[in-house]
Amino acid sequence: MPLIKWLLAIPHYIALLVLGIGALVVIIISFFAVLFTGRWPEGMFNYVVGVHRWAFRVIAYTDLMVDPYPPFTLDDDPAYPVHFDIDYPEHVNRWRPLVHWLLVIPFAIVAYIVYYLGRIMVFLAFFTILFTKQYPDGMFNIVKVSLRWLARASAYENWMVTRYPPFVWD
Repeated sequence: MPLIKWLLAIPHYIALLVLGIGALVVIIISFFAVLFTGRWPEGMFNYVVGVHRWAFRVIAYTDLMVDPYPPFTLDDDPAYPVHFDIDYPEHVNRWRPLVHWLLVIPFAIVAYIVYYLGRIMVFLAFFTILFTKQYPDGMFNIVKVSLRWLARASAYENWMVTRYPPFVWD
């Protein structure tokens, strides 16, 4: 199965391409909404979180971390083993959209280094799974951490969360 997961995910990639373009438009619109009102429009916030949720389920699937095929939904699926949840912020400082991209740079640099370490582990795990039929715990944990770091960076850079992401390996 590890040989074809990326192929099976093609319908998700197509859907996420369209949804991702929509999310980019929504983020641009919400930039001005937050700038002028100090609030994310709740429907827009939920849409962007939903696109992230869907994307991370697909990434976990193609990274060989889960076996069930990801659902085609923006909503959380309690039965699926991958979850991405962010509480709606009632208020966002109006200045955040102007400088958040700058504030995230140190964390994003480290997060992407950790993420690419995770990519290397997925490549190595592919062969390990192919021959042993097991995902080694150490490799699995590195990939899991890499996805968490990527999720934290993405949530912070899109001002969905206001607390700076922690530099912790968990």
